[in-house]
Amino acid sequence: MREKIVSFFTLFTSTGTLLCCALPATLAAIAGGTVVTSLISAVPWLVPLSQNKEWIFLIAGILLIINAVFTLRPQSKLACAITGGDGCEVAGRFSKTMLYASLIIYFIGLFFAYLLTPILRWMDSL
Repeated sequence: MREKIVSFFTLFTSTGTLLCCALPATLAAIAGGTVVTSLISAVPWLVPLSQNKEWIFLIAGILLIINAVFTLRPQSKLACAITGGDGCEVAGRFSKTMLYASLIIYFIGLFFAYLLTPILRWMDSL
């Protein structure tokens, strides 16, 4: 039960990193600042979310580590032996898929929040 709750919160916070940082940066890179201004006027809660991105990334990273421990650790086979093993295999695949999706979303957000600007500044100075 707690593994499912941690998986849900991991995906939720990873998606938060994507919304606060990756989406505005991608839109700004593709379409310019006008689109970001329109987005912020339509969805004003993105501003406080972006202002607290350090906390969002920290909490999301901690939840990803906890989720990885729950998902990738060797688990007891007793529950699988009692039920025949079918449920454990499906739940295990689902948990791993959620973990990997959360990691991908987290690292996309991390790239746009912290790495894209220094890379673009370095390329501009060449």
